[in-house]
Amino acid sequence: MNGVLDDSLLADPETLIARDTTGVLRAAATAGAQVRSAAHACGEAGLDRLRGFRPRALVLLRRPGVSGAVADLVTALLGDRCPVPVVHAERVPGWIGPLDVVVAHSTDSADPELAESIALAVRRGAETVLSAPDLGPVAQAGAGRARLVEPRIPLPEGLGFAQALTVALTTVTELELLGPAPDTEALAEVLDEEAERCQPGHEPFVNPAKSLALRMAERTPLLWGADPAAAAVARHGADALATHAGVVAQADGLGQAGTLAGLRVAIDLGERENDIFRDPFDDPEPAAAGLPPRLVLLGTGEEDPQMVSRRLLGREWPNADVAHPVEEVPRGTRDAVLRRALLLALRVDIAAVYLGLATRASIDL
Repeated sequence: MNGVLDDSLLADPETLIARDTTGVLRAAATAGAQVRSAAHACGEAGLDRLRGFRPRALVLLRRPGVSGAVADLVTALLGDRCPVPVVHAERVPGWIGPLDVVVAHSTDSADPELAESIALAVRRGAETVLSAPDLGPVAQAGAGRARLVEPRIPLPEGLGFAQALTVALTTVTELELLGPAPDTEALAEVLDEEAERCQPGHEPFVNPAKSLALRMAERTPLLWGADPAAAAVARHGADALATHAGVVAQADGLGQAGTLAGLRVAIDLGERENDIFRDPFDDPEPAAAGLPPRLVLLGTGEEDPQMVSRRLLGREWPNADVAHPVEEVPRGTRDAVLRRALLLALRVDIAAVYLGLATRASIDL
């Protein structure tokens, strides 16, 4: 349920921190540390021994939490030039065998379906990379045969995106499906800088997460990605809003979402509230009208999302918010798409937390 925003709270860091009884804001700010710790844990788990192995198929398991969005983003980064099939599944397929690689992430150490999948994968001889706690049925299902990467930083629900992505990226890099290897320290620094910009002490006009939270408040967020990586981040953003703020959002790729007639009409009608000539008494909103939409265009590529929309859909969206962090990650930067995707995922995470705190939706979750 969408709560009523106390926008003054976003300018009051002491009250924000006091409301954050579970430490979600602090946890979100650890994204850079998640990358560093996960990269180190991958080394200890022996993922480098996958180097040179060419799998028949790469299976990315989608379990509750961040793993689905991570799978989407990894697949987007691999692109259509990936030399092996990339399969998304909730459970390990029945055809799994010793020529395949399985990647799984979960914070639920007792997930029974995942435990069954891991047991099947290792029994069939598949190379299995498991990012999960080292205690419980899921880890036990690997029985020392799965390459277990234990998360080093305790995190609340929904805030392990950077950690899970680092493990998946390390896996596909060692398999030589993605190259050259991303600079994990540079990725961590991008996230540290974004966390600094979004800290509670910064006012909304200089804090991109607070600004985004204000824009999405008391609206129905429409998160549209202008490229495949941005679409994956958009879907992660919808999950973050549901998890931390109790907000229902729609998320998809721009090329798909922009063709949905009902959403186009809703966006265009929503622009009427910005018309200085509109008289709300002569032209009231329909009695059954829901929360007006707030379109956010996300982009991780070099091209501006509005230009992408003009090319794909033949139109732009004048009142849309555009999240395209080319100032933070300039065009031509190495791993620019990946860096921008991680940055935007963190920004949306923190915006969702702020929105939840300011509407009391995240208290005592």
